[in-house]
Amino acid sequence: MASPANSFVGTPYWMAPEVILAMDEGQYDGKVDIWSLGITCIELAERKPPLFNMNAMSALYHIAQNDSPTLQSNEWTDSFRRFVDYCLQKIPQERPTSAELLRHDFVRRDRPLRVLIDLIQRTKDAVRELDNLQYRKMKKILFQETRNGPLNESQEDEEDSEHGTSLIREMDSLGSNHSIPSVSVSTGSQSSSVNSMQEVMDENSSEPVLMQDDESTVNSSSSVMPKKDHVFIRDEAGHGDPRPEPRPTQSVQSQALHYRNRERFATIKSASLVTRQIHEHEQENELREQMSGYKRMRRQHQKQLIALENKLKAEMDEHRLKLQKEVETHANNSSIELEKLAKKQVAIIEKEAKVAAADEKKFQQQILAQQKKDLTTFLESQKKQYKICKEKIKEEMNEDHSTPKKEKQERISKHKENLQHTQAEEEAHLLTQQRLYYDKNCRFFKRKIMIKRHEVEQQNIREELNKKRTQKEMEHAMLIRHDESTRELEYRQLHTLQKLRMDLIRLQHQTELENQLEYNKRRERELHRKHVMELRQQPKNLKAMEMQIKKQFQDTCKVQTKQYKALKNHQLEVTPKNEHKTILKTLKDEQTRKLAILAEQYEQSINEMMASQALRLDEAQEAECQALRLQLQQEMELLNAYQSKIKMQTEAQHERELQKLEQRVSLRRAHLEQKIEEELAALQKERSERIKYLLERQEREIETFDMESLRMGFGNLVTLDFPKEDYR
Repeated sequence: MASPANSFVGTPYWMAPEVILAMDEGQYDGKVDIWSLGITCIELAERKPPLFNMNAMSALYHIAQNDSPTLQSNEWTDSFRRFVDYCLQKIPQERPTSAELLRHDFVRRDRPLRVLIDLIQRTKDAVRELDNLQYRKMKKILFQETRNGPLNESQEDEEDSEHGTSLIREMDSLGSNHSIPSVSVSTGSQSSSVNSMQEVMDENSSEPVLMQDDESTVNSSSSVMPKKDHVFIRDEAGHGDPRPEPRPTQSVQSQALHYRNRERFATIKSASLVTRQIHEHEQENELREQMSGYKRMRRQHQKQLIALENKLKAEMDEHRLKLQKEVETHANNSSIELEKLAKKQVAIIEKEAKVAAADEKKFQQQILAQQKKDLTTFLESQKKQYKICKEKIKEEMNEDHSTPKKEKQERISKHKENLQHTQAEEEAHLLTQQRLYYDKNCRFFKRKIMIKRHEVEQQNIREELNKKRTQKEMEHAMLIRHDESTRELEYRQLHTLQKLRMDLIRLQHQTELENQLEYNKRRERELHRKHVMELRQQPKNLKAMEMQIKKQFQDTCKVQTKQYKALKNHQLEVTPKNEHKTILKTLKDEQTRKLAILAEQYEQSINEMMASQALRLDEAQEAECQALRLQLQQEMELLNAYQSKIKMQTEAQHERELQKLEQRVSLRRAHLEQKIEEELAALQKERSERIKYLLERQEREIETFDMESLRMGFGNLVTLDFPKEDYR
């Protein structure tokens, strides 16, 4: 960050707008020195920077918010005007750099090489004459040259005053013609103390005109008073007027040598001007300290706002991190629960598969046992039937005695064979029926197990989907709760930040008002001090005017005396000698009467002059007081208006921030609700698709199983009834 060129001044008149705004907004670069250069050019041209007559607090607002200042007079060249306008670009990015300024026409134009040297020399000559004038006045006070009388003294004072005034006008013309700040020495300062911090060196002599016995800048004890340590030497201008020369002491000579070694240059400012500037510099310390305190306050306010913003940002980051951890924890818990559920379902399916396999084996064993029992019963019945048929045939054969025995035996054997064949066929048929029954019932049992497995799968997928939906609803409720807590925190933080900003603005405005009131009191004190000085100075002015009226009265008396003498001589010449006494008496009485009238007019003129001067002084002072009150009132109103504007802008900014926060919160809530709806729709779609896919797969499995059963010749297994021994 670059510091402005006017930072040593402590006042805002040379500050660039971004320097003032940097109290609140942050950084600025070296372009501020270019702005200060432009303001310095205006100061050199117009003897003071813009807004110099305004209070520093009011000037701050003007510089930051108004347009760039320009040269007021039309006497300057266009190149100089363009140079100043180029330096005073309001936007820093549009302001030139030093390299660009060096290429400007105003800088590159041709100019006399000795213009500054000639200007400095002319100013030094004018300052030397003014210091010599002050010296001659003090010489009259010190040595009391009373031989010329009071009237001659007043005449010489008037001549010296006129000469000093002409020198001042010449110095002012030097400043105005060459665009340098005017030394602006008033005639009132000529009669002020002649405390000198410089030594006026003669061009042809190395001895000082007036020496001080102290090195301090302003010291009343070092003024030109009749002390034995002071040395008065020949006049610097070389007029040859000898001056009294008290014998110099050793301390004075050593001090002169010290001055010669330390300061071997002549200043271009008069002693009275230097003294007054030092006094003004001491008076400005309070203003500079006030401005420095104001800047420190603004910087402290900015630091407080930045610290609060960082604190609120850290709090928001911590809050969001906490919410993020909670979301991650919920997601991890949900994943763990789904994994547990999946493992549980896998275990259930494996258990059901084992149970189904055991049940199928048991069912098969039951069918086989029953079929074995049925086969045993069937074989026993066949044996019984075979015995019965065998005995029946034997009985028939025994009754038939006509048939030969051999034929009987053949018939019995054939009958046995037929019976055995029939029983074998019946046994084979029974075994076939049992095998078909076994296969069909096993197939049906497998179908039933498959359907049961399908039901378990449907139950598992519904349980999983319901679990996911429950978890998603819990997640959505948590996100809504997080959004509400975040919204409450954002509103609370915005309220805290805006409250601090308003408190700091109120404190700043209160400080500005206090500074303005202090400035008003200082201006009133300065005006009161000025009026007191004018009142103290009034007797001197009245005495001078009274001496002028007295001189006019004396001149009139001299004229009347001459006229009286001429008239007396004329009357004595034209009248008889015996009437001379009467004529002389008459003329004497007439002269006495006219002198009495002149004396009365003189007294009346003195009284009227004193009354008019007192009245004029009172009216002028009252007008100055009224003008000052009006100016201070306008500055106070302007400051109040600017503060109201800043407050309104801050309130508008707070309203915009609140609206922006509301929009951000509502938009975030809308996005959250849209996300919830999308996730619920996606979950519902996943549920439908997975159930549909499962049902389709199961349906394909059943169809494939039934088609295979049909190919195996089992027919429709849906309506198959189990025997009583069937496993339910």
